[in-house]
Amino acid sequence: MSGAGSPRIAVDPTGARELRVAVVAAQWHERVMDGLVDGALRALAEAGVVDPLVVRVPGSFELPVAAARLARAGYDAVVALGVVVRGGTPHFDFVCQAATSGLTDVAVSTGVPVGFGVLTCDDDAQALDRAGLPGSREDKGHEAATAAVATALTLRTLAVPRPGDAR
Repeated sequence: MSGAGSPRIAVDPTGARELRVAVVAAQWHERVMDGLVDGALRALAEAGVVDPLVVRVPGSFELPVAAARLARAGYDAVVALGVVVRGGTPHFDFVCQAATSGLTDVAVSTGVPVGFGVLTCDDDAQALDRAGLPGSREDKGHEAATAAVATALTLRTLAVPRPGDAR
């Protein structure tokens, strides 16, 4: 079962109160997305993050552009949440690849951690099982937010500036 060994905040979480964190979430598959957003917000609250921003975009394809804007606006971490369910066309492959590559590019080009909470599932049942809802086996929204905060806290311990920061 996936989920075993999921990220934990290994750094002193008291610094998380100072982090500016944004959650950008797709609107497609409302029930799954509600679970992912709830899990992410719960993880942020547990970490001590105060007043995270929540932004909704139409779908997973739109996550990278919103994440890039938030990263460049000074957020310390971005949590990207979406779900793509396989259908009968190659659309699934294109959207999954675009979201994954786009979010990776945002993190690498800005130096801002992006928690990857985009579910890529064969069917609705798999998505519901990962959404952190009652009866779900996994809570990928919680895991993505925890990973983003843990990475942001780790990066604060490094004496290396973010791209674009004044030296």
